[in-house]
Amino acid sequence: MNILYFLIGCSVFLALIFLFAFFWAMKNGQNDDTYTPAVRILFDDELPIQSKKSDENQFLK
Repeated sequence: MNILYFLIGCSVFLALIFLFAFFWAMKNGQNDDTYTPAVRILFDDELPIQSKKSDENQFLK
């Protein structure tokens, strides 16, 4: 029965830590940008820049 009290105490302590982290994140503006994630999928990814040497090797083949 003592272990049950210990586990309940640990779970309450862990819940308080997560609650504190949530309020800290809200205070520091972690969730202020609600527009960018919605339109991020519409942006094209940049193509990787090929090196000049790989371009030369393509002509030699």
